[in-house]
Amino acid sequence: MVIAGVIAMLGLGVVALAEWLHARRVGRVARLAFGPGGRAAAWARVAPAARCVGVALAAWGAIVLLKYDPVAVEVTPAPRASRQLLVVLDASPSMNLKDAGSGPEKMTRMRWAGRVVQGVLDRLDMKDTRITMVAFYSSAVPLLQDTTDKNLISSVMGGVPLYTAFRAGETDMGAGVQKAFELSRGWARGSTTLVVISDGDLSGVPAIPKAPASIADAIVIGVGDPDRATEINGHSSRQDEWTMRQVAAKLGAYFHQGNTKHLPTEVVEKLASLAPRVSRLLSEREAGLAAIGAGAGLVGLIGPMLRVFGVPRSYARSVRRTASQAAARAA
Repeated sequence: MVIAGVIAMLGLGVVALAEWLHARRVGRVARLAFGPGGRAAAWARVAPAARCVGVALAAWGAIVLLKYDPVAVEVTPAPRASRQLLVVLDASPSMNLKDAGSGPEKMTRMRWAGRVVQGVLDRLDMKDTRITMVAFYSSAVPLLQDTTDKNLISSVMGGVPLYTAFRAGETDMGAGVQKAFELSRGWARGSTTLVVISDGDLSGVPAIPKAPASIADAIVIGVGDPDRATEINGHSSRQDEWTMRQVAAKLGAYFHQGNTKHLPTEVVEKLASLAPRVSRLLSEREAGLAAIGAGAGLVGLIGPMLRVFGVPRSYARSVRRTASQAAARAA
């Protein structure tokens, strides 16, 4: 921020000097350009100052974005977590089928699931929230434990074939939920939100053990096309929405059909164990983008505006009248 401010002030000084030199040159032909009064339209007299401000804003925003690190943690994590996000992720081979996403170009179920979870994390206060992730296929293993780096979620779910870490077999969602409950059993009462993500391509409705006291809320998110099946390993795979709803009912969870939509903000805000993100009015990135937009807009629009509206109206009318009279005489 300091470097950006210094460069912005340097840019302001350079442009102010250029505007001063330009004003001296315009002054020599002021009567020719603006009429007998020798002065531009009233609003146009602030154009030099506006151009200086625009260049300074654009320079400041550009340096802020140049130095912005999107991976850096925005806040210092608290020493002890008061909230937990526990993600239970389906890592079976069917999660690598490409039939998910909101756009016409579909992506794998796993990658889209990562974006849905990232969308939840981006709306939370990560200062005192810890993330734990359990992956399941033929068995269940913890992937992340008590991390504050939400960007790891994107890395883990960014397309790595997690199923290769398991022995081939039936997809056992019950094992994943059981492992998650074991990890969360010692956490504070009502401190944890459980998120289960799967395409529901299971052999049947899994047995769900009793949740520990730490689980305050649960969300079940279905990914994968629920209407059209895709062939994989000799069988047709599609999101089994009925099975996912049954799992949600057993967990007392909210079910979200997430194959094309992110989790609604109002659902996240109602979670008892998670708090909305506490942040500044504008993040560094947002402030930089706003500064570039405002500065470039000022600099880019002033030129055309001066050309069209920079001359006093009375002089502009007299010039048009003289031109039309000359054209009539020539005709």
